[in-house]
Amino acid sequence: MIAYIIRRLLLMIPTLIGITFLVFMLIALSPGGIGAAMRASGGQMEATSRALREAYLDDRYGLDDPPLVQYVRWLGRVSPIKFGSRDQIDPTGEFVRSPKPVKAPPAWQKFADQLPTAEEPPAFAFAPDATPEEKSRTYRRQANIYANARQGLIQSRTAFELALEKAAELQGLSRLRNDKGRLRHDKIEAAGVFENAPNRDELAALGRAMLDAYANALTEREKLRVVFEARPYPQAGFGLVPGLWISWPDFGVAFSRSRPVLDLIREALPVTVLLNLIAVPIIYFIAIPCGLLAAVRSGGVFDRFSGAAFIALWSFPIPLAGVLAVGYLANNQYLGWFPVSGMHDANADTFTWLPTTIDGVWHRGYVLDTLWHMVLPVMCLVYGGFAVLSKQTRAAMLDNFNMDYVRTAKAKGVASKDIVMRHVFCNSLLPLITLFVSIFPAMLAGSVVIEQIFTVPGMGRLTLEAINQRDRELLLANTLMVSAVNLLALLLADILYAMADPRISYE
Repeated sequence: MIAYIIRRLLLMIPTLIGITFLVFMLIALSPGGIGAAMRASGGQMEATSRALREAYLDDRYGLDDPPLVQYVRWLGRVSPIKFGSRDQIDPTGEFVRSPKPVKAPPAWQKFADQLPTAEEPPAFAFAPDATPEEKSRTYRRQANIYANARQGLIQSRTAFELALEKAAELQGLSRLRNDKGRLRHDKIEAAGVFENAPNRDELAALGRAMLDAYANALTEREKLRVVFEARPYPQAGFGLVPGLWISWPDFGVAFSRSRPVLDLIREALPVTVLLNLIAVPIIYFIAIPCGLLAAVRSGGVFDRFSGAAFIALWSFPIPLAGVLAVGYLANNQYLGWFPVSGMHDANADTFTWLPTTIDGVWHRGYVLDTLWHMVLPVMCLVYGGFAVLSKQTRAAMLDNFNMDYVRTAKAKGVASKDIVMRHVFCNSLLPLITLFVSIFPAMLAGSVVIEQIFTVPGMGRLTLEAINQRDRELLLANTLMVSAVNLLALLLADILYAMADPRISYE
């Protein structure tokens, strides 16, 4: 069994890589590519501002690199085994890396014989008595200087590309940008736009300004690098050999919210888990006894009534049930028994933890307020799950009722209660185990429909927003987390199979 578990755990690694690679490529190859929603979020802004925004996103997130390069870079960040210089961790818990190289500006050969090189920065070391705050302040100061220099490069490059695009259009060229919105310099170069441009002097001036901004960015980048190498923050993980180290995965910063992905997941995951921790036991405590009783009294009134009721509930669409619940149960024009949305009252921060009476006025407290807000989402989560689980329990038990060992037990005079519970039900556990382990991925992924209807800030709603924004970092983190839990749940199912049925062995 131990060898089987180890083999399955090792096989999970290429499986997770394959899953995340497919999801990454689906995002990257979709119309507009990664970050398309962010590029379009500027509305009707002028062309210069839009180009600046696109160039900034490309520079910050590396979106102008080939998709395979972007995926390998992401995989290196989330892998616990890392190569290259060790990252550092600032006081907020974010990973700080050595500044990435500055990309050469486009068409620089038209304005210079060789690219500018960075000035060698002076050696840098922190004073022996420098405090962590002083070290952080020094690094942040230089990081801001470098960010401004990089912004200047982006602006000069954007101005040059807009002038270049205008010159190409004047010469009759069309379709100058690819499906990601980036200028096709190869097409412009092949058409000889530079040599025939009517605004050649303007292009030359903009090109020289772009090279000057590039040289400035290179110099400030080198200054930031030497400050980083002086270790203003503690290093992440621990090193094995030079260039090889181990650290916690870094899931990056969400594009759409400019916040660490783990912070967003830490906020949304407890909400989804809490909903499921209440909904799943309700489903099991109702469906399994009903399925068991329906099997024992097969063909009777309870079997027919429960089967019809559960199928009717299962057939009722969850979106419609949610809308009706909000429209009637939560609407003050009708019953108004429950809150419309959210998980807490607007003034929940001022509530006491438990229900109490203050100055003769009863206050429901934070816990009861949370449970009150959860009634409608939980109701919509549970009603559709009764049919599948109860029908599966009934079918598995009916199969075992017809087995020879049941007839033998009846012939020996074994009590009916012992036959049902100790023999038939125990031997019907395998299908129930399969359904049981499937709830773990659902507990993490959340319900997109229910969380959207009731404005529940859980994982389902977070994932839907990430899909709409094509937020690569957030989507891949959710995909990796849910896939890993799904694979672990399948492994748990195999282990539970062996525990429930002695005939199953993995030796």
